[in-house]
Amino acid sequence: MDTPNTLNKLNFVDAIRPRSMPAIQQRRNKLSNKLWEQIQLAKSQMEHTHFVIKRRVTIKDLEGNYKSIERPKRIKPWWFMAADGTLCLSVFYGSKRIELIPGKNSISVKNMNDLIEALELLKSETEAGSLDRVIENASGALKLNFNKK
Repeated sequence: MDTPNTLNKLNFVDAIRPRSMPAIQQRRNKLSNKLWEQIQLAKSQMEHTHFVIKRRVTIKDLEGNYKSIERPKRIKPWWFMAADGTLCLSVFYGSKRIELIPGKNSISVKNMNDLIEALELLKSETEAGSLDRVIENASGALKLNFNKK
């Protein structure tokens, strides 16, 4: 079968799309998305602009009808000023603070530019799989909270 010359530039393969994503990849994506939100929030604070993500919620109006509306998502910054005046960054998986190095739960940075660089580095390391063990521990800790009765 003759294919046009432009299609010869493409790399055709025989691949099947997986039915489900592995759990570790789902966890990586969750943390990566949250890190992206923090990066955008930090950039917007540096530029003195507002960063808003809208989410859809269903509410019941006065007549008892349900309708879907958009509301801004509340994003809490993961950084804070420590008692000694340094800027510190804590990374969260869900509501759990992650200890990237045992015994250390925050990263100290000099300014907002260094904060953004640290967040971008964490995001790339998360996507590369370097933080899988830490993510797995945080996920297990979160699961324990749901099993309590």
